[in-house]
Parts: sequence; structure tokens; C-alpha cells
Amino acid sequence: MAKKTTSNAKGGAMKSFEERLGRLETLGEQIRKTDIPLDQALKAFEEGIRLAQGLEKDLEKIEDRIEILMNSAEAPLNDESPELELFDAD
Repeated sequence: MAKKTTSNAKGGAMKSFEERLGRLETLGEQIRKTDIPLDQALKAFEEGIRLAQGLEKDLEKIEDRIEILMNSAEAPLNDESPELELFDAD
């Protein structure tokens, strides 16, 4: 049976972010265990570093969008309405 995808690309991106954050937390818990073999801890650490770097890039993009929205809110109102891709239903 094929996997059914119910979310769009934008919704999937947010879910992916949350899933990756959860995975990073799980890796952190694994590394803190005293009975984990060193090679397994190293692999978990490397995966965690990659996840953290990707999440940091995603957060920077989100911060940039928020800054744009905040700056546009401070600008004088004109007849044009802003385009907010983040909230498009497409």
C-alpha cells in the first residue's frame, strides 16, 4: 500500500521542522546515556549537528520573514496590499 500524503508543501515544511526538532531532542537524550557505545554516540552527535545546522537556517529564514512583516507594518499605508506567501492557501 502506498503512503498517502495529506499536507501541501508548506504544511509539510513546518511538520518536517517539528519532526527534525523532535529527532534532535531524541539524539540529545541518547548521547546523555552513559551506556551508549562511543561509535553510536559519535554517529548521533554528527546527525545532531547536521539537524541543528538545518534548523538554524530555517529559523533564520523565518526571522527574515518576520522582520519584513514588522518593517512593512511600520511603513505608511498605501493602496497596495502586501503579498504574504507564508499565508497563501495554495
